[in-house]
Amino acid sequence: MIRRISFLTIIVVLASTSLFSQTIGGGGNGQGADVNVDGRDGRHTANTISTAVSFLNIAPDTRAGALGDAGVATNPDGNSQHWNPSKYVFIENDFGVSLSYTPWLRALSSDMNLGYVAGYYKFNPQNAIGASLLFFDLGSMTFKDVYNNTLATFRPREFSLDISYARLLAKNFSGSVAMRFIYSNLTGGMDVNGSPSKAGTSVAADVSFYYKNDDIMTGNLKSSVMWGMNISNIGSKISYTDTQKRDFIPTNFRTGVGYMLSFDEHNDLLFTCDFNKLLVPTPPSYYGVGDTLPDGYVVPVGEGQKYIKYGKDPNISVPAALFTSWWDAPGDEDAFMVNGKPSTFLEELAEITLSVGLEYCYSKQFAVRVGYFHEHAYKGNRKYFTVGAGLRLNVFGLDFAYLIPVTQANPLQNTLRFTLTFDFGGMAKEQRDAKKAEKEARKS
Repeated sequence: MIRRISFLTIIVVLASTSLFSQTIGGGGNGQGADVNVDGRDGRHTANTISTAVSFLNIAPDTRAGALGDAGVATNPDGNSQHWNPSKYVFIENDFGVSLSYTPWLRALSSDMNLGYVAGYYKFNPQNAIGASLLFFDLGSMTFKDVYNNTLATFRPREFSLDISYARLLAKNFSGSVAMRFIYSNLTGGMDVNGSPSKAGTSVAADVSFYYKNDDIMTGNLKSSVMWGMNISNIGSKISYTDTQKRDFIPTNFRTGVGYMLSFDEHNDLLFTCDFNKLLVPTPPSYYGVGDTLPDGYVVPVGEGQKYIKYGKDPNISVPAALFTSWWDAPGDEDAFMVNGKPSTFLEELAEITLSVGLEYCYSKQFAVRVGYFHEHAYKGNRKYFTVGAGLRLNVFGLDFAYLIPVTQANPLQNTLRFTLTFDFGGMAKEQRDAKKAEKEARKS
């Protein structure tokens, strides 16, 4: 499908990369745009954190997608590569592959989709490797400038390719590292403000840990306790032109807990909860025209330089952002003010998203799932419920999930996810068990 789409629409869909914000005259300074926030009036400002290649933080698989986008501390599955590769050393089968497909933002587009392929191989109880390919197709677009002039027709695409190594570090504790290559082609090389654009590339790494203890008793019921942490996409900034500034990729801190209660050998109930925070700078607030700086300087009309009023300078290195992103929020919105003073702490808390999920599994063959995702109104205002189910037949599995936004006319509404899993290690185990049973039958 060919669509006419303005750069203003593209900047929303592509999470406001500086390339597009400067193309439409946004200046690329990272300030939040004045918007109406649900339940508030237009005097307030949404101070969202924008990065390039934000598709890296979309939940690509069905199981986690049905658990409110929680997956760092669940029991391991074939899609652990995205959430926490450390889980692979605790997985039952030695080898598996999963394929996921998500039609994305169907309220805005009919041909935008996200594809995901992940696989793992467990060498022994102490070592495992994993790999995945995440592919984001934004559909066919007709690019137009602010004067409605057609610039080009192009099909933007992005992908990431990664590989991980996980190792058991203690009886119930594992760690992993992953390396990732990121490619983003959003413009097809057309000129932006007189300068040719290009595909952006970056390399990144993940560091994760996982704890799982199955020797827990809740009353007389067997239980499992899980904890996970993953710092993902620690990597170089990305640029789409030779002249524009480079953008942060979505470096993300994710941690969570999981608790599974086994009522008997057939019935299990899992509860999980994830917390996420982007480790990139929060846009500061700036003095406006006519404002007086502490040194008495009055900002004139047409001043090219921006003066920070609250917050910190976002033009810092990636290593610095890993630390300063925990205390760089301006905190000067009414929602974060304490006794008339800005509260950096309250705004930093607002930047943490919450994911909770509940999964019931019968005989490890049939599962039903529900979840909820919450994001503060000033930080993106994504709030939605999720539901899903899964079926396992020998080595084959099929899962689906459905997203239900809290607000009406949400671009995420009607989001469906589908996942196929193949546990080839389970197939090999079945063959070994069959041969063993055959030998025992011959002996008898």
